[in-house]
Amino acid sequence: MYLKDENATLKLGDKLAKSLPDGNVCIHLEGDLGAGKTTLVRGLLHALGHQGHVKSPTYTLIEKYSLPRGPVFHFDLYRLADPEELLYLGVDDIFAEQDALLIIEWPQQAGSLLPAPDLLIQLQYQPEGRELQFQAFSARGQEICEKLHK
Repeated sequence: MYLKDENATLKLGDKLAKSLPDGNVCIHLEGDLGAGKTTLVRGLLHALGHQGHVKSPTYTLIEKYSLPRGPVFHFDLYRLADPEELLYLGVDDIFAEQDALLIIEWPQQAGSLLPAPDLLIQLQYQPEGRELQFQAFSARGQEICEKLHK
């Protein structure tokens, strides 16, 4: 999928929100700095009912949003020096939340401590815009992909 600008990325976040199944969902986002990961999350969160500002949790590592769909946890693990740091943040409790949506930027920083993704979204720079690739790792991820491509 090709996104020509920030507005297209926000619209995809909206469409992604409308494609989510009920229950727990884990989405991993990969891409270089500035590739649009947080912009995509912003579009998704606003579509799910968040009214405020959406910033990358670069320093806090995790932001929680209590939304009608259920809890949404936005992770930005770019600054994570050691995967073990996640354990001190109480991620076991987060991963056990019911009906939670986990959106994880820079998942490779956490090693094997994260739950397996239902969906992996990779964003790559293009001369103009961004290219996105989707990879489903579960039936939930496949369901999301099918809805996104309609």
